[in-house]
Amino acid sequence: HILSLADFTTTEYDTVLQTAASFQEVLSRRTKKVPTLQGQVVANLFFESSTRTRSSFELAAKRLSADTLNFAAATSSMTKGETILDTAKTYLAMGTDIMVVRHREAGVPNAIASEMDRLGVRVSVLNAGDGQHEHPSQALLDLFTITTLIDPDHPRLELLKGKKIAIVGDILHSRVARSNIWSLIASGAEVHLAAPPTLLPKLFAEFISEEVEGRNYSPNPQLFLHWQLEPALQNADFVMTLRLQKERMTAHLLPSLREYHQLFGITRTKLQLCKPNVKVLHPGPVNRGVEISSELMDDPEFSLIQSQVTSGVAVRMALLYLLGSGKA
Repeated sequence: HILSLADFTTTEYDTVLQTAASFQEVLSRRTKKVPTLQGQVVANLFFESSTRTRSSFELAAKRLSADTLNFAAATSSMTKGETILDTAKTYLAMGTDIMVVRHREAGVPNAIASEMDRLGVRVSVLNAGDGQHEHPSQALLDLFTITTLIDPDHPRLELLKGKKIAIVGDILHSRVARSNIWSLIASGAEVHLAAPPTLLPKLFAEFISEEVEGRNYSPNPQLFLHWQLEPALQNADFVMTLRLQKERMTAHLLPSLREYHQLFGITRTKLQLCKPNVKVLHPGPVNRGVEISSELMDDPEFSLIQSQVTSGVAVRMALLYLLGSGKA
C-alpha cells in the first residue's frame, strides 16, 4: 500500500522519481502505451470530487494497459446505504488488483487497506487524498516536477538539499502540505510555512519552541513557521501556494478574500523577494486572484502549474507500476 509519506525512505523516493522519469520518456513517444499492467484491474474509488487526480490516475492506468473501473459515490449503491468497506469488497470480488481511494474523511484508505490485509488478499491500496491527512501522489509529483527541473536526466531527492521552499496558504486544511512537508524535509530542504494564524495548524504551532530574530521556528531545524509572507519568501528557490479550501472551513477564518490576496497572495511583485530564478507551484484547482495572480499563474517564466499536471501522469504510472509489479 501507499498510504502516507511519513515512512518513505530516501531509496523509495528515488525509486519513484527514477521510475517516473522513465515513464515520462514513454509519454513523449508517439505510442504512449506499454503492456506493463496488462490484465490487471485498477479501481478508482473516488468518494470525493476530483478532476486532476482522478483523470491522472485513470490515464496512468490506461497507459500501462490496465483495465479501469471508475466509482462515483453519487451514482453508487452507497446512496442506498451500502458501507464503504462493502463497496471496496464489491470491487475486490470483480477482480480488482489496485484500489486508488480518495475520501473527504481522513483514514478511509487506511481502513480499506486494513480490510484487504485482514482478508488476506493481494490488493494494493493507494491513497489519492484523505481528508486533512495526506495526499502522497501529489507531493511525489511536486517533488518530480522540481527535481526534473534541476536535473532532467537524473531526478533524485538530494537535489533539494539546502534549497529554501516556501509553502503558503491554507495549511490548516491541506493534505498536500502535510505530504509535502514529509518529502521536503526528507530531501534536506529548508521548509517555510506561511499563513495567517487562523490557517496554521495547531499541530505545528504547538511545536514552536522559541522566537529568533522575529522568526518562529519549530525544534526541527528544517521547518520554519511564519505569520507574515515576507520572511518565508526571502531568497526562496521555490514557492508552493495552496488553495483556500472554503468547503472545509467550518469557521470564519478570514476577514475577506481580498485582504487574504493582499497579504498572502503570490504576485510578481512579491516574488522579487525570492531568488531570481524562483518557480511557483500550485496543486490546483486554483482560485485565480486569491492565492496567486492570474497573470503569474499563466507566466511560463515562473509558473510550473501545467508541468505539475503533466508530471502527475508519469508519477502515477510509476506508483501503479511499482505496486502492480510487486516492486513497491
